[in-house]
Amino acid sequence: MKNSEPDFRSLKVYQLAYELAMEIFEITKTFPKEETYSLVDQIRRSSRSVCGNIAEGYRKRQYPNHFRSKMSDADGECSETSVWVDFARDCLYILPEQHSRLLAGYAEVGKMLGSMILHPEKFLPK
Repeated sequence: MKNSEPDFRSLKVYQLAYELAMEIFEITKTFPKEETYSLVDQIRRSSRSVCGNIAEGYRKRQYPNHFRSKMSDADGECSETSVWVDFARDCLYILPEQHSRLLAGYAEVGKMLGSMILHPEKFLPK
């Protein structure tokens, strides 16, 4: 990669996914101790995995099928995170406003990932 070429951190989808993962990290600090090794671990892992898969796929973008696969993995982790956000709401660990904001954010990430999956050629190295 050339120094002048942008990396995955310049992608809006990565920036939003990272922001959401950090918000989840902060929110889960308030979850009950008995959730530490279950819901907290699961939601943190899946939210961070969205970012990790975007980063991995972007580095392999010269291979469109591999790029698509990693973006699809990121989208799957995005959906998984949304499920854990639902559980957090229904267990009364987060407020309805937090739930709505997180789901809207992950819906946006999912739309961006869907576009990347459909159009990998837009991300080929220059």
